[in-house]
Formats: sequence, structure tokens, C-alpha cells
Amino acid sequence: MALFGSPGKLSGLLLRMGQCVFAASSIGVMVSAHGFFNSTAFCYLVASMGLQVLWSFGLACLDLHALRSKTNLQNPVLVSLFVVGDWVTAILSLAAACSSAGVAVLYSRDLDYCKSPQIPCIRFQASILLAFISWFLLAISSHVAFWLLAAV
Repeated sequence: MALFGSPGKLSGLLLRMGQCVFAASSIGVMVSAHGFFNSTAFCYLVASMGLQVLWSFGLACLDLHALRSKTNLQNPVLVSLFVVGDWVTAILSLAAACSSAGVAVLYSRDLDYCKSPQIPCIRFQASILLAFISWFLLAISSHVAFWLLAAV
């Protein structure tokens, strides 16, 4: 069965590369924001996106190898590993993005911290947006892997 985003297919490689790029961009923007480490949620976002970069990059390399060697990655053991890894990283990424979004809303609407030029709220918000995009791409991959596991 060849679903969009399946492991070992070009669409799967593009999804993994997108996850990796958006997660790495989220980290870069957040780390470049002065004072991000004052919020535990922002530190959690950086850690979670770091895990997602590692996971997505590893699977992108595996997809690239499978495409070059024309190997089928759709056996039950590998697909179950993809499902578990995708779901764990997806849950962590969504939790980190949501908690960071909550802190960003607190900063901008409730505490009026964003009126101060020392608080780079636009960077926090951009990093959170990139994290949500990365999570969305990961959600697609995890959904596809789940359906592949049911079909294998």
C-alpha cells in the first residue's frame, strides 16, 4: 500500500524534511530571543523541538536510503517503531507548543510584557508558529504510519 507520506517514499521524505526544517527553525528563532530561558515552557519547546529534529532527521535519512536502494520499509516491525516514535514526539511537540503559546498569550495580553522593548514577543510567537507547523507535519506522518500498521 502506498499512502501519501509512507516511509520509504518521496512524499515521506519530504514530510520528514519539512518536520526537521520547521523544528530547527523554531529552535533557532527561540534561542535568538533574549531571555527565552526565563520561561520553563520556552525551554521545554526548545528541548521538544530538539528531539523532533533528531527523530525527523533520522527518519529522513532512512527514507533517503530506502529511496536510493529501492528498499521497502513497510514491514510490521519498522512501521510499529515509526508509529510509537511519531506518537511520542507528536505528543511532546504539541504539549510544548501549546504551553509556550499559553505563556506567549500571558505575556502579551495579561501582563503587558510585550510593551517593553526588552521582551522579544514577536520572536516567541514566530517560534511557536514554526513549532505548530512542524507538529502538523508530524501529525500527518503519524496518521499515515498508524494506517500502514493497520494494513500490514
